[in-house]
Amino acid sequence: MPMIRTDDDVQLHVEEAGQGDPILFIHEFGGHHLSWEPQIRHFSRRYRCITYAARGWPPSDVPGEVGAYSQARAADDAAAVLRGLGLARAHLVGLSMGATAAVEFGIRHPGMALSLTVAGAGSGASTDPAAKRKFRDDCIAFADRIERDGMAAMAELYCAGAARLQYRAKDPRGWAEFKRQFAAGSALGHAMTMRGVQADRVPLFERKAELAAIPAPVLVIAGDEDDSTLDLALFLKRTIARCGLLVLPRTGHTINLEEPAAFNAALENFLLAVEHEAWPAQAHLGGGGYLLVPSSRK
Repeated sequence: MPMIRTDDDVQLHVEEAGQGDPILFIHEFGGHHLSWEPQIRHFSRRYRCITYAARGWPPSDVPGEVGAYSQARAADDAAAVLRGLGLARAHLVGLSMGATAAVEFGIRHPGMALSLTVAGAGSGASTDPAAKRKFRDDCIAFADRIERDGMAAMAELYCAGAARLQYRAKDPRGWAEFKRQFAAGSALGHAMTMRGVQADRVPLFERKAELAAIPAPVLVIAGDEDDSTLDLALFLKRTIARCGLLVLPRTGHTINLEEPAAFNAALENFLLAVEHEAWPAQAHLGGGGYLLVPSSRK
């Protein structure tokens, strides 16, 4: 499998399967490139499917300085992977940390996105100053604890969080594998990512103008029991012109693994719509109120 070097000299591990239009899958903080296996097996029948391990996730490099990690860098790494494979454009599919990277990609590299699928995206923090400080402090404390206690100990807590219980209840074997894979990750890489990406990123709620300028078709997917993502899902729907929203019932944060059939069906229908130029801008962007009797056209 190839290693692609970024412009700041970090090597990223890349895997791919299939032929056709490219889809680049970007993993979440709790997962890694193997977390997309249900999607790779399905979509590689018609598409060129690409996954990569983010910086900080072996076998990719694990930089030891927090300055090597940021939200912008996460998006630029995705662009580096595409360029390293000689690809000018691709569909991007991201979950959680990968979803915010996909949104950032749509802002920073708009001409390279055939479409964006944004699943389980978190805002990063509230716009309230006190809540933002608390979120940042919590991220730093989490990073410190990862380094102090190690990945195995943190897996017991992180993988049993409120938005992961749904996955554990539906698919205990899959959840156990997810936890083992998390425990095998790099404590340094996870800690640096928590400090450099999550703790320091600007909340998407404060970037309305940049989001509104995204030209690509966007599909937002959220689980109805993943409370921390629901407000942002609606905000993205009401802000990005070519955006649709799907909320899956009785579903938590690990959407693509927890509900692979529903996730794959939604993504497949979205890609087909994009390919047939049938994902236009919304008629009523901004969540306008319902009118029982529409006003007459002039």
